[in-house]
Amino acid sequence: MKTIFITGTSSGLGKAAVHLFHSKGWNVIATMRNPDKGKDFDNLKRVTVLPLDITNPAEIKSTAAAAIALGEINVVLNNAAYGAMGPLESVTDEQLLKQFNTNLLGAIRVTQAFVPHFREKKNGLFINISSIAGLVTFPFDSLYHAVKWGLEGWTEGMSYELAAFGVGIKTVAPGFIRTEFGSNMVVTTAEPYKELMDHYLGVVASMMDADTSGSTAEEIAEVIYEAATDGKDQVHYTAGADSKDMHERRLQIGAEASRKEMSAIFLG
Repeated sequence: MKTIFITGTSSGLGKAAVHLFHSKGWNVIATMRNPDKGKDFDNLKRVTVLPLDITNPAEIKSTAAAAIALGEINVVLNNAAYGAMGPLESVTDEQLLKQFNTNLLGAIRVTQAFVPHFREKKNGLFINISSIAGLVTFPFDSLYHAVKWGLEGWTEGMSYELAAFGVGIKTVAPGFIRTEFGSNMVVTTAEPYKELMDHYLGVVASMMDADTSGSTAEEIAEVIYEAATDGKDQVHYTAGADSKDMHERRLQIGAEASRKEMSAIFLG
């Protein structure tokens, strides 16, 4: 029986992934900052809840050790994320650090903690949840792009050194997911950008009809399960029709034309 270790499982995509992998017969180690939010998993056999704040390097090491002590880990899913958008001028240093510590350094540190376990047994797979924001760009999302493009590049770079020991690493890049992540995103602004920002948010709101746009967390979890089990030597996966369409459009017309097109769509 295989075991998956998942970060950020108290809600949204992480929670959906717990339920899907459990339903497929896997053991699941579900981690979250506040384990009290894991009550939904109490009646699920083969699901173990552990505390993990991925911005805390010491806790990453101790939780990884506790997970490995339970038995062999087969897949590590780096899912925990923090969303913030707005012009760079409006971002506090605390928000800047949280963006990088959660979305990029957290995944790197969790991966680093499990590499020896996978290397020694010459088997294992890391899956990092990226975003369409790691493949294309939008206005007022520069820092989110920085971490998600960083995650895509870092993952591909890691694939070389891990492959030598039979270990895999992949990214799954969803588009818009109908979860509370979007509604909980921190939005900042600064007066010189307010008119542009309001226009951008208005366009986004008109596109993001909660009933019809994007994918459900369960649909994205299915792509994660595919990446975990298909045995393919493939690093990058897109998830959701919107993610696939936007990525293919950028590849079709090129980076510079894509940038101009996005400006016309979102800034008028």
